[in-house]
Amino acid sequence: MTLPLVKGRPLALAASALLSIAVNQASAYDLQTGNAPVELVISKVAPAIFQDISATAGDATLVLRVTAQVTNAWYDASAPYHPTAVGVYSRIPNRPASESVDNENINIATLYASYQVLKVLLPQRTAEWRGMLVEAGLDPDDTSTDLTTPVGIGNVAGAAVAEGRLNDGMNQAGWINEDVHPQPYADYTGYEPKNTAYDLKRPSKWQPDVQRKGVGLYKVQQFVTPQYANVEPYSYDDPERFSVPWPANSFAPFKHLYKQQADEVLVASANLTEEQKLKAELFDNKIFSLGFSAVFAAQSRGLSLLEFIQLDFLTNMAAFDAGIFVWQEKAEYDGVRPFSAIQHIYGDQPVEAWGGPGEGTVMLPANQWRAYMEEADHPEYPSASSCFCAAHSQSARAFLGDDMLGFPVEYPAGSSRIEPGLTPAADTTLVFNTWSEFEQDCGQSRVWAGVHFQAAVDESLALCGDFGDMAHDYMQSLIDGTAPARGPSQPLRDPATYSNNKWW
Repeated sequence: MTLPLVKGRPLALAASALLSIAVNQASAYDLQTGNAPVELVISKVAPAIFQDISATAGDATLVLRVTAQVTNAWYDASAPYHPTAVGVYSRIPNRPASESVDNENINIATLYASYQVLKVLLPQRTAEWRGMLVEAGLDPDDTSTDLTTPVGIGNVAGAAVAEGRLNDGMNQAGWINEDVHPQPYADYTGYEPKNTAYDLKRPSKWQPDVQRKGVGLYKVQQFVTPQYANVEPYSYDDPERFSVPWPANSFAPFKHLYKQQADEVLVASANLTEEQKLKAELFDNKIFSLGFSAVFAAQSRGLSLLEFIQLDFLTNMAAFDAGIFVWQEKAEYDGVRPFSAIQHIYGDQPVEAWGGPGEGTVMLPANQWRAYMEEADHPEYPSASSCFCAAHSQSARAFLGDDMLGFPVEYPAGSSRIEPGLTPAADTTLVFNTWSEFEQDCGQSRVWAGVHFQAAVDESLALCGDFGDMAHDYMQSLIDGTAPARGPSQPLRDPATYSNNKWW
């Protein structure tokens, strides 16, 4: 993957390679000319996400939880070094222009801000976050709050962001359920699926899948963080302002439409190409697709450190805010996934489809059909990945002023996660020339992968660019200093009484 350079070395596509990244020792790190958010923070946070949160970076709600807060901390810590900008959760006076003639003060402030946020988000790795500062020649025990210094600015800005998002409705601390022991990010909405993993009583509704986790190990899916729909957005007031149409094609009594959309998935499965497989894997990984495309855009256009921070926070904010809406709609419609519908329609009848890793296209019983990618832990409609990509792409377009991207992703032969050693047959480079191409391929990859119906993709792509525009508008108000001050974020509705169970 020709993507972001860490001391001259690209972050490799494989998670195992990411985990082995090592930055040069502190004595060699140049705070004046470097980009500490990329070179020191991303190189530590990305491996932590793969190890502690999501092995594939496909669990988007929790991945975005981390990336949005970390980039928010960068932004708030860097805002004082801009002539007019104000922070989201902090209002630190702007510093003289002479203090930002190089990157040193901005780098120091963003590192301390990252440290303050990461201690709260991933406290089990505090020793690593301390080491991140030490690598830059900084003292993690410097708790200064002097707002005339980059250390004080970073500490104050990072602490403000951590406090600002701690009780925003996501149940980060785990106490909303009033359990004796906290359960971070546990559901408090009372969601219950209408089907079990073993019995599809209502074929219009989501059925949790049974997924293999290792030799002899399996898990039954649970709807991940349904309370995400109750989280306060950054850039708009209430997700109930927005909606997607009722998914009529997923209503089983409409037999023709129900079968037609299932057959479309089977046709896509039977005709999977190498390129489609690689794109499906790329867009399932929110770090390599969303995260690295923004870093690439900033580097390829020669953005300053301040501009990079603004772009990266913007794109993360856009996706995070879009996800709040998507989770509202997923909970409302509770849509069936393709694997359930296909098995419901065809039972043990033979269908033509992808037969599994290395098997190519085969005839197999429908009740043995599997999607190319594992289904995510939430209902089908609308497509979350499509929405994230649309919001991300539109926010980047608005910030950068055009649609050009040119994002290359290199896959060595056999580097596929699903078909290791087989796909691709030869070294392959995917290139996304425009943001429009990026978001369209992102959406279609969910149909190619067999995890979404076409309508779920189409409706997300039609609407979710609006979240990119709203995020950009809010970012511009932050940069020009007109954004109103905000206190710590709160759930949209009282967690003690909130329920998204009205459609069950």
